[in-house]
Amino acid sequence: MCGIHAIISSRDVQEIPHSLKQSLSNRGPDYLGQATRTVSGESQIDGDISLFFTSTVLALRGDHIAQQPIEHADTGSILCWNGEAWKLAGQPVNGNDGEAIFAQLMSASLADTQFQKNHVLQVLRSIQGPFAFLFYDAVGKCLYFGRDRLGRRSLLTKRAADGSTVIFSSIAGSSEPGWKEVDADGIYSVHLTASENGSLNAMRDDWLASGETDLVSSIGRFNMSPPEGGEAILDFDTPSVKLVQDYLTRALELRVLNVPEPPRIPGPLADIDVRVAVLFSGGLDCTLMARLAHDVLPASQGIDLINVAFQSARDAAGQPDGSDGKSSQAYEACPDRITGRQAFAELKTACPSRWWRFIAVNIPFAETMAHRSRVVSLMYPHNTEMDLSISLALYFASRGIGDGYVAGSSGITPAPSVTTPARVLLSGLGADELFGGYSRHEAAFKRTGYAGLADELKLDVSRIGQRNLGRDDRILSHWGKEVRFPFLDEDLIKFAIECPVWDKCDFAYPFHPAVIDPAKRLLRLLADQLNLPLTAREKKRAIQFGARTAKIERTVGGSKTRGTDIVT
Repeated sequence: MCGIHAIISSRDVQEIPHSLKQSLSNRGPDYLGQATRTVSGESQIDGDISLFFTSTVLALRGDHIAQQPIEHADTGSILCWNGEAWKLAGQPVNGNDGEAIFAQLMSASLADTQFQKNHVLQVLRSIQGPFAFLFYDAVGKCLYFGRDRLGRRSLLTKRAADGSTVIFSSIAGSSEPGWKEVDADGIYSVHLTASENGSLNAMRDDWLASGETDLVSSIGRFNMSPPEGGEAILDFDTPSVKLVQDYLTRALELRVLNVPEPPRIPGPLADIDVRVAVLFSGGLDCTLMARLAHDVLPASQGIDLINVAFQSARDAAGQPDGSDGKSSQAYEACPDRITGRQAFAELKTACPSRWWRFIAVNIPFAETMAHRSRVVSLMYPHNTEMDLSISLALYFASRGIGDGYVAGSSGITPAPSVTTPARVLLSGLGADELFGGYSRHEAAFKRTGYAGLADELKLDVSRIGQRNLGRDDRILSHWGKEVRFPFLDEDLIKFAIECPVWDKCDFAYPFHPAVIDPAKRLLRLLADQLNLPLTAREKKRAIQFGARTAKIERTVGGSKTRGTDIVT
């Protein structure tokens, strides 16, 4: 995870504000670097264009801190890289991925601008993984920028009214107007010597060189075929159960192996080697990830399970059913705390040799309000009550401070007031969209059968890059952590969208002999096979309701709010 920022202007460029530099450093606390370039106009009437790049680094790849911006000594080209390239041209990336990508980009410094652009596009299109980037090709005098085809990393942009200045940043740093997210629909470029009346205009190239339009998220073709005769019942012996386990395991291997050991944090049981933590509600997706991560990680490493619960304004007001913010009673009644502890116990039973640490993050209402303005700034340009309720849960989960409960070979040991040292966070996001976990998927099936279900699932997968991953990245990275999404691995997505819908969710047969719900039945069957019977039967619940951040500011008798209301 890194913070990247650039100012491209036909005017004199000023240093970025200290507060914004600090916000970028929060994302990348290991290093901060800056670089400047000047592009001379091609004629006497063309003015110079100034470029000012800033990068901060959270070092998670390779055996050294790769200083950014990455610069090429001979050509003057620059790369600001924020993300993870798990594969490049189909091959796993060993060592630092930013340096590997830059080496590929610079492997053909051609005099012909068009051939140079084709080479740059070829390299960028070959990357699998979450990323946002700024690449200044000094040979072609062109700036390339963008987010990966699923939009898993944040990149914002802001343009001056007269078009003379364009700013790019991982984070806005404030809620001042004008910022918007860069679309994740392609690779953008600005030719710095081809401005019109001093205005810098971008052009877009598709993620696919072939121009195919029927691929979902530029990854694969969605399987729309209906069942062909007979019954298509999804059960334990269906081949897709083993296949999804294989794909999810390989996705986890890329994301949890070879994570460098983070700095140890003094406190109870600080000698446990923990490098990976799970954003853990106790639901199906996160618990299944944790269970399969156990199969992948070395036996010597522990896994932290971070579970958040909030005190509401109603509780803080001293209502009879509330608490004073210190007692754990109200927090333990939160739905996600109940399922989290249940799933924690199941993981201990299924994998007794692993050091599991359940971190119960309890947030009093006063603490929520003390951080509210910062969360609003981080999630911007998203600005609704729904955004805020989700962002609050992710913000305090990423901080990872709470009361710990460690499950080891000798039982469960309390460890009050612990902080996870893990810099890598796992999120189960994407499982519902891929495998039919939302109530609207069942409703679509009831309306028009498998055809309607396929349409709804295809729509959900196709708009993942347009939704909230940029917001989540800005929130979760604030504490110097990187979130990784195993369910959004490109190979896993390709498998899921090419898999028949009845091999993922089974609404035609709601009453399974093993009493397993039809929504995400494929994942539920796998969880049951992995000795997680309660998790396999757990109902879907949105994070804002499970952690009780939805309408958290509403007191008894207070005015009603809707998720679409603008935060004030």
